[in-house]
Amino acid sequence: MNLRMLPLLGVLLVTAGCASSSKVMIGQARAPTDPALVQIYSTPPPGSIEIAQLESSSAAGFGTQGQTDAAIARLKKEAAALGANGVILMGVESSSSGGGLSVGGGSYGSHSGGGVGIGIPTTQRRAAGVAIWVPNPAPAR
Repeated sequence: MNLRMLPLLGVLLVTAGCASSSKVMIGQARAPTDPALVQIYSTPPPGSIEIAQLESSSAAGFGTQGQTDAAIARLKKEAAALGANGVILMGVESSSSGGGLSVGGGSYGSHSGGGVGIGIPTTQRRAAGVAIWVPNPAPAR
């Protein structure tokens, strides 16, 4: 592999694995809170008020626990921005890519350049939840 192609390959791999998040408002947003104060719930606590449906994803990687943690942290950050102090976690899933990546190829004058094809299977973790506001949240454990 041509050493001049390494920086381009690195940029392509980094941009291919960007994390993202989305929201659908289903209630009234409140003043933003600290993401560290947002608690994760498996069921809605009594008196909770729904604010938004959230979905987030981690950067592409190799299916690590860190990716799951990153996707949940993004949920908490999005929830906090909407004034939520809780998230009902609906689920976490993995999506895999085939990982086909081609770099280079083409011709210049009488010279033909070959391409570099790399197939690196990657995984991205996606988390879904509902941002909620809980009037009297129990202390975090």
